[in-house]
This record gives sequence, structure tokens and C-alpha cells, in this order.
Amino acid sequence: QIRICRDEVMNNNWQYRKIGDICTVERGGSPRPIDKFITESDEGVNWIKIGDTNDSMYITETAQKIIPEGMKKSRYVQPGDFLLSNSMSFGRPYILKIDGCIHDGWLVLRDKDNSFDKRFLYYCLSSKSTFSKFKSMAVGGVVNNLNSDMVRKVEIPVPPKDEQNRIADLLDSVNEIIIKRKQELQTLDDLVKARFVEMFGDPVINEKQWTRLTLGDICEIGSSKRVFEKDYVESGVPFFRTKEIVELSKGQSISTELFISEEHFSELKNKYVVPKKNDLLISAVGTIGAIWIVDGSFDFYFKDGNLIIIKSSEQFNSVYMKYLLYELVDNYKKGMSTGTAYSALTIAGLKKMLVYDVPIELQNIFSDFVQEVDKSKVVVQKALDEAQLLFDSLMQQYFG
Repeated sequence: QIRICRDEVMNNNWQYRKIGDICTVERGGSPRPIDKFITESDEGVNWIKIGDTNDSMYITETAQKIIPEGMKKSRYVQPGDFLLSNSMSFGRPYILKIDGCIHDGWLVLRDKDNSFDKRFLYYCLSSKSTFSKFKSMAVGGVVNNLNSDMVRKVEIPVPPKDEQNRIADLLDSVNEIIIKRKQELQTLDDLVKARFVEMFGDPVINEKQWTRLTLGDICEIGSSKRVFEKDYVESGVPFFRTKEIVELSKGQSISTELFISEEHFSELKNKYVVPKKNDLLISAVGTIGAIWIVDGSFDFYFKDGNLIIIKSSEQFNSVYMKYLLYELVDNYKKGMSTGTAYSALTIAGLKKMLVYDVPIELQNIFSDFVQEVDKSKVVVQKALDEAQLLFDSLMQQYFG
């Protein structure tokens, strides 16, 4: 546990300065056409893209390189520089641990007078307060964009260096707990996947040679009756889209935004398919393949096209089917054509998927194992939530 004295989190008397007064801010550039500059040679220069990032504050490697000639038409960056995404997921900072070149989707910030502990600057740039300032300045329609001049105008705190160090150490210690708890959750998820393969084999390769049926042979698969925007009410029966199922599939609290009336729900219940306990809902667009087993604790309805329902059946255990579908849908997504404007999981596609003809007794054994693992996940998730709450509280107190 981490004990925090209130005096440690006060930011009174901090000096605030514009980023442009203490950092150089420059935009990246791309040699074009970029395909002609990509190389697999060891002599190539790291080509840094948003896909090279993860949850870490550091960028440590790249998937691609460009030929040295491309440096003349790009922006060269070095270890210790800050990168700031300026479009799409704009305003996300990263610290470089490698050198390389950046395209015009990045801004590079250099602490020219060594005014900052780099970790402190990272947390400051990551704060909700700084992001709000970026967002208020960003321009664009569907995609927000930042430019160098905008970033230079944003004011950030510049406390004494020793105070920055203490703050960064504290935030690091809490963040390390968060990372550890996430790793524990991932380990538990991997344990379940390993147990599935141990019991049933790879669902795509089918090396155990189970007899296969189509999912449509053993399941009732469908969608919902269309609900129009005019049918939404301020409160009533929750109406779920992809967003809510993604949240539920992760065990998160849902933030329901849409509702239909009790009367409308009763009409649907009498005439159409309504989700019941142990049915599975799977997201079909956007975040494809999020799966939630309906717990039956409350009534709700769901959006056609966004979500597909798989009705529970005596032929399969819903927990077993959930993990089987994770693998099958992942394989389905790999087969989707890339570069299309619209990709989706379809009812027809689900019905054609081949599934094991596995004895229900084995399915139940696997389900019992998952439930035991889930008990451990609840404990770890609680610890993660507490650490995240502490981290968010500290960020709020330091940076607003």
C-alpha cells in the first residue's frame, strides 16, 4: 500500500509556462510515396508509427524501417524526445528510447533547457487537464488535429526539479501496481485459454478430430426488431449497442445512454426474441467479437445490426460457447478483406461456423474451471480498480 501525505500533493506556488517557451515543437514529415522508402535492411532507419506504441510511456522498437535517403524528407528524432500524436488518437504522449524518423501524424517536443524530469512531463501531458486544452484547440471534423502552434500555446506547470522527481516517483509506484494487476488478469485469461485448448484442442485446426456441426445446426441465431430513434425515451428499459456489450464483456460498469419505454418493451417481448439468462450477445460492428453472457438480472433490448443474439440451448454450455466463439470469431476477422469501408460479423457468417460436437459433461467441467478462475479475477480486478482510482486522484490533484 502507498501512504500519501496531503502536503505531498499540493501544487501551490507552481510556475506555469507555455510549452513553446520551454520546449521546441516540430512536426514530422513523410517521404512519399512511403512504400518506395520502406526497407528490411539492418542499415535502415526506424520508421515510428502509432502502431509501435502500447500502454507503456516509452517507444522502444518499430515494425518498419526506411532507407537513409528518406531522412531528408522526414523528421529525425532521438532517445529522450517526446512524441505527441496530432491526429486520430490525438494528444497522446510517448517518450522515445530509440532514434528514428516520424511522419506528419506526430509532433516532436524537445525539452531544450532540461527543465523537466521526463516522467513528470509525460504525466503532465497525459493528464485530463492538458488533454482538455489540446481538445479545445484541435481543429477538424470527424478527426481532430493538432499543430505545432497550438501545442506551443498550452500552459503546463513547471515545479522545482526535485519536486518533479518526487511526484514522478509516486505516480510511477502506483502505475507499476496497475501494470502488475493488469498482467495478473492477462495471466488468468491465458490460463483459461490454455485449459480450453488442453481439453478441446485448437478450435480452428481441430487436431483432436471432434465431429463438427455448424453453429446454425445447434443454435438459434438472430437479431432484434428494429427500434427507431423516435422510440427512445429519457428513462425506461436500457437499449444496448456495441458500446454497452463491450463494457459488459470486460466486467465494467455500463453507462447506458439510450432507453425504450416499458410499454414498447412489453410489445417486443410478446412478439419477438428478447434476451434471456444464458443467451449470448456478440458485437457485430465496430469492436467485433465482444461477447456477454446475459445474466438475467435486468430487462434490456438491443440494436439490430450492432449485436447478434445466440439463444441458449441444452446442446451447449454458454461459458464453453463463449470461449469457443472467441477463437472462431478471431479467425473470422482474420479472413475479412482489409481496406474495405465497412466490415461486420454477419448472422450468416456465424451460422456457417463449424463447432465441436463435444459432450455436455466436458463443457460443464470447463465452465466450472472458468468460474473458479473468475473468482480470482474479481479479487485482482478490485485491486486494479483501487489502484486506478488512486492514480486518477493523484493526477487530478497535481494537474487538475
